[in-house]
Amino acid sequence: MILVTGGTGLVGSRLLFDLTSRGENVRAVKRINSDLDAVRRVFSYYSDNPASLLYNIEWVDADIQNIDSLLDAMHNVSYVYHAAATVSFNPADREAMILNNVNGTRNIVNACLARSVKKLCFVSSTSALGPAAANGLVDENCMWVDNPLNSGYSHSKFYSEMEVWKGIDEGLNAVIVNPSIIFGPGFWDKGSSSMFSNIFRGLKFYTRGVTGYVSVEDVSAAMIALMQSKRSGERYILSSENLSYKDVFEAIAFSLGVKSPTIEATPLLANIALHLEDLRCMFGAKRVLSKETLNASRNQTYFSNSKFSDEFKVSFQPMKSVISKMAGYFIKDVREGWFDKSYKRWRQPG
Repeated sequence: MILVTGGTGLVGSRLLFDLTSRGENVRAVKRINSDLDAVRRVFSYYSDNPASLLYNIEWVDADIQNIDSLLDAMHNVSYVYHAAATVSFNPADREAMILNNVNGTRNIVNACLARSVKKLCFVSSTSALGPAAANGLVDENCMWVDNPLNSGYSHSKFYSEMEVWKGIDEGLNAVIVNPSIIFGPGFWDKGSSSMFSNIFRGLKFYTRGVTGYVSVEDVSAAMIALMQSKRSGERYILSSENLSYKDVFEAIAFSLGVKSPTIEATPLLANIALHLEDLRCMFGAKRVLSKETLNASRNQTYFSNSKFSDEFKVSFQPMKSVISKMAGYFIKDVREGWFDKSYKRWRQPG
């Protein structure tokens, strides 16, 4: 039996699809009030008969903050994929996010040890890695350095990794993956997928920041390969290409048939936008811009994927084709009015 946490999220839902497609016995953790519609939609992207695959998932109500519920969920479980995490770049959520992610991972590790789980795969992030090496690339040996510019999410992933390393020291068989920005269809209103909806709505600004990107299919496939291998006590960067936000935005706009952002968000413009955002939030609006997101959008960080690629002899999908496929799913969802009624304003380009 395989247990997956975070099964209702971007990575977890694709992982569930891949595992069930392979005929694995799968149990997935969800909260009592979790909505499975997004998971059903993700399955429908990849299968003509998603219901038959979804039927094979055993859903259990559990909370990663409650170790007793995790111990129950891990009964007769041999392998655990831990993909659940709170993601926010709102300063108001910082401390709670760090606490939730670290405590949740600690509970997962302790439950795995108590249940004698054969292997754990923890989904971390490239944000838990440190500054680039002498060759200008960030690899698995780059150690995280605490500084005021690190996001709360970066802190939460670094300290969560520390919980996994502690478990490894206590005898847990585990691997860690560090994906860069993950692109996958669905969840258009949050995370990396929101780039498509924002550009579709008419986003005008871009930055010259550079970072890594990878498809959710490649992340899921890599996790499964690592769990089936004898690797343990290792972490792996999962990233396909290092691209500028400008290039990514242009590729998305082209695939959607809309105008690309044309105004560079200089430091001056960014600071003005941040002050306006602060003012907007004073009146109860939900924050969509913070110093953390601005800092991240201006950084130029290049990641090396050679460790995983060399050991497993695989190549990651080029992001141009990933973006093109995602745009097709996005347009289909718009036409069907699946996720946001306001998108019905969409018109066929030309």
